[in-house]
Amino acid sequence: MKEKSILFVGQCYYNHYYLSRELRKIGWQADLLNMDLNPSDQIFYHGQDYVVSRFTLYGFFKNLIFFICALFRYNIFHFANAENLRMAPFCQVPGFYKIFGKYAEVKFLKFIGKKIFYTNNGCRDGVTISSFNSWEPYRVCDICPWKNRPEICSDEKNAKWGKLRNKFCDYIGILGGNRIDYNTASHVHESPWIYCLDKTVWNPDIIIPANYRLPFNKTTIKIFHSVGNYELRSHGKDLKTIKSTEIWFNIVNRLKNENYDVELIFFKDVPNSKLKYYQVQADIFVDMLTYGFFGANVREAMMLGKPAICFLRPEWLESMRAEVPDYVKELPVISATPETAYDELKRLIEDKSLRESVGFKMRNFGLKWHASDQAALKADKIYSKFL
Repeated sequence: MKEKSILFVGQCYYNHYYLSRELRKIGWQADLLNMDLNPSDQIFYHGQDYVVSRFTLYGFFKNLIFFICALFRYNIFHFANAENLRMAPFCQVPGFYKIFGKYAEVKFLKFIGKKIFYTNNGCRDGVTISSFNSWEPYRVCDICPWKNRPEICSDEKNAKWGKLRNKFCDYIGILGGNRIDYNTASHVHESPWIYCLDKTVWNPDIIIPANYRLPFNKTTIKIFHSVGNYELRSHGKDLKTIKSTEIWFNIVNRLKNENYDVELIFFKDVPNSKLKYYQVQADIFVDMLTYGFFGANVREAMMLGKPAICFLRPEWLESMRAEVPDYVKELPVISATPETAYDELKRLIEDKSLRESVGFKMRNFGLKWHASDQAALKADKIYSKFL
């Protein structure tokens, strides 16, 4: 076994995949195990080294052999996604957790001295509904379709997960603040490097295949907005989303009525390995206006050198300053609220030099903080401290 050895357990979009590729280049044995067998989710992933087998007798023994081999192959196990501190084959066996307790496999990993890392994923990861919905000035949970789905999100469920997560993990990476409840623990760290992208995959100069060309004039300002799992995440008769989709549609329609040459290019559930061909043709990215921070879409905008508008919650930025002050200081994302989004978007539409200036800063910021080659160097230092 190499001392510098890590298994990423579970996909985290494409972030863990690209981080593992770069770690290999600097001497790590770094592999990724895909724990997700849902076909519809695969559009968000860019690769894997191993995938769990479905639960059959043959699949059980195949997964068991992999787990046993992993004990001798890796020193660090890096998990992702709420309630997914688990590994096949144990999670597939009916009644296993009732007998041995939930997360029994992770308890065993800890018992034999393995180090457990975890990547935070979303608003409910370590935070109760009551606490998240107390952030001012917008009650984001009120427009979330999961608010009344206790099997997905509830105070009790989220608190139980946060407590268990904090108990088992040696290091928890988060980005964007939301430091409340279990995300205030001392081993929860602002970690931009975990949420990384490959700078060549997302490149402003990528060649666009002919069948991905957008049918608009060069003079048309193209505004990009995207939502994954849109049907599941939209809510109410207005199809509201935490991505502020309905707000952006209204704003762009208003601008069109004012004779601005603009188009909202809206995508849902497009494989993000292909989505970049549409993104690179956009002039401006627009994202969440009430949530408080950004996700993958804006990080992709950074790597493609595109200006982006998103609400940056001041309290979250302040909490980030303690660990990553330069990240907050240099962040070129334009912050806006539902009340100011029209003016901020109009300002970018009318000023080409501003779009270019912000886009240039976005690319440089992305290369510094989110490029997978730089992320691997940071990860190497952090992982090594635990070996």
